[in-house]
Amino acid sequence: MSKVNRNEPKRSKASDARFTIFEFEREFPDDAVCMDYLVRLLYPFGIACPTCGKVTKHHRREKRTAYSCQFCGHDEYPMKGTIFEGSATSLKLWFYAIHLMASTRCGISAKQLERELGVTYKTAWRMFNKIRSLIPQDGSGLFPIEKFDGIVEADEAYIGGRGQWRHNTKRIRKSGRPGRNDPYKTPVFGIAQRGQDGKHGKVMAKIVPVAGDSAILPHIRTKVLPSTAVYTDEFNAYNALGQMGYRHSRVRHNQRVYVDGDVHVQTIEGFWSLVKRGISGVYHGVSTKHLQSYLDEYVFRYNNRDATGRGMFDAFLFRVRKASPGA
Repeated sequence: MSKVNRNEPKRSKASDARFTIFEFEREFPDDAVCMDYLVRLLYPFGIACPTCGKVTKHHRREKRTAYSCQFCGHDEYPMKGTIFEGSATSLKLWFYAIHLMASTRCGISAKQLERELGVTYKTAWRMFNKIRSLIPQDGSGLFPIEKFDGIVEADEAYIGGRGQWRHNTKRIRKSGRPGRNDPYKTPVFGIAQRGQDGKHGKVMAKIVPVAGDSAILPHIRTKVLPSTAVYTDEFNAYNALGQMGYRHSRVRHNQRVYVDGDVHVQTIEGFWSLVKRGISGVYHGVSTKHLQSYLDEYVFRYNNRDATGRGMFDAFLFRVRKASPGA
């Protein structure tokens, strides 16, 4: 008989798994445990009673998602003001949806959530978007802008299917850079900070109205500290970087030069590859209207790939906040 406990499989040392389905079931077996965890997350110093004017002990109300003050009976609703407010879906299913979204490297579709959770597609789509609303990039108003320094790479990309293959459209002649002359592709701009001091680098990605200097340079000025080394390709939109106070170097892709010493843009190009393959493989297609939220998710995964504890699950869950000032 095998000595291995099949309910506690051993991870390989090479595995990057942090939080398996067995561990999830042990830590969050039902709604009550999930609610207690949410309370500890939102009220790390205890629940402050507005009637008593101080932090008091609260007891869980039976059959209700509320905690009652032991002195005055004031009810506090932990889910109010969070993404879980107004939802008739089990809190454990919400946690499991976060676990599923956190466990995949390239994301998971709302249709797959529907199949995994056993809910309607409308419910899965709402949960999908509510969870994704937790992870906007910095500078969105919820999180301050984190400046990049050291060595950064800047590059533009084009997301979407080729217009020449669409029905009822004139065939578009290929010319210039791929996607630049295709009106059906959405231009996006990204900046990658290379890793330093033993830490992995981070990225930023935004939709831009047009891949030109008027749309690209303000993002660099906002995100990158002055005097930083900025590496780009030969695109003319980056011509003014030197005048802006950056140490600008290029690689000439049109001359088939992709690496010149440590000058290259392969880091940000690798991120674009992850985004494009993820969108085509998982979602098959994304509209321009929702593309920024998908970019936010890929940026969040990339920037939190070294998350400690339970890994990406904690990174997602720790973003849960109350909209009201009570917590």
